[in-house]
Order: sequence, then C-alpha cells, then structure tokens
Amino acid sequence: MEQENLIADFSKLEMKQDLAHDFAHVQRVVAMAKHLCVAEQADVNIVMPAAWLHDCFAYAKDHPERHLSSRIAAQRACDFLSSIDYPAQYLDSIHHAIVAHSFSAGIPPQTIEAKIIQDADRLDALGAIGIARCIQVSTTLERPLYQLEDPFCEQRAPNDQLFTLDHFYRKLLLLSDKMNTESAKKEAQKRTKFMRAYLAQLQREVA
Repeated sequence: MEQENLIADFSKLEMKQDLAHDFAHVQRVVAMAKHLCVAEQADVNIVMPAAWLHDCFAYAKDHPERHLSSRIAAQRACDFLSSIDYPAQYLDSIHHAIVAHSFSAGIPPQTIEAKIIQDADRLDALGAIGIARCIQVSTTLERPLYQLEDPFCEQRAPNDQLFTLDHFYRKLLLLSDKMNTESAKKEAQKRTKFMRAYLAQLQREVA
C-alpha cells in the first residue's frame, strides 16, 4: 500500500498534459484496471503500477512523435519503480503493458495485464466521459465541432485532423470491437450505444 501511494503521487506530479489526460483520467483508468484485473484474474502487481503510470509522459496529440510517447512513459515508469525498490521481476511486464496501451504506438499487447491496461485506457475514451474528453482535446487543438456540409460523414471519409465529430467515426465508435477482454467488451458496447444516441440527438439538433 505504501508503494502504491508513492506511485500514485509520482503519477500526479507527472500529469502535465492536456485537460483530457489529467490525473482524473489516470484515476478512472486505475479504477477500471482494478475491476478488469479481478474479472480476468490477472497479476495486480503488474496491472496497478502500469495503470498509475501509463501516461507519465506523453507528447501533445498533434506532435509528430506522438507514437513514441508510450515508450518514453514506460522507461520513465520503470526508472521510477526501480528507485523505490519495486520488485524487479515485474518491471519488464509493466514496461510492456505501458508501451502497448497506446493506440498510436500500434503495438499488440502480449499479456493479459497489458490487454487490461489497453482496455481500461480505451474505455475512458468511450461513453459520457469519452465524449467530454474528445471535445476537450479538439478544443485545445482548435478544431471545429463538425464540417458544415456533411457533419456526420455520410458522404465523405472522416478526417479527425480537421473536425471533432470525425474522430467518432475515425476511431471512437470502432473501439468496442478492438477490446481484448470479455469484461471490457461488454462495457465498451454499453458506452458506444450511449455515444450513438448522443450523435443521433446532435443530428436532430443541427438538421
């Protein structure tokens, strides 16, 4: 417990990213990871540090080296864990779990613990909180909410580099099919259903 408090404190100090990737995001990922860890009978000694530290470093969303963020975060996390004498036998697995969690890194998770961290992080991009976080990021990047001629990508390919709503069609609505664990798949489906209802309501309002 004492080590987990140290890990949480370090995570809080390191979270200096955009509003959507703050310490509250980390806390939600940790809570979901704990739930998935029990459901999937994974090793909590790997899951918890990885959940707390998965975003201890990240380039901005529009940075050209964004895909390298999880590698840097993984190394920074393991350096910190070594400094507090965290059991060394877990470090390689923690490193992999952090590296593999990133969507932009494109690295498949090889362990159940890595799958849980990826699922927990991706679930936070869905549902009510996912909608709010998407808008937060897009506002920071000064992207408009939607394209005027075809807001919901009915006749064009989505481009989330230009419009906020396009990110739903480019990534968010597809995440439920990419979940690794059965527990996460069920929750992702519920959250995705909510997001589709939000889009349907928004479509009625802008028609």
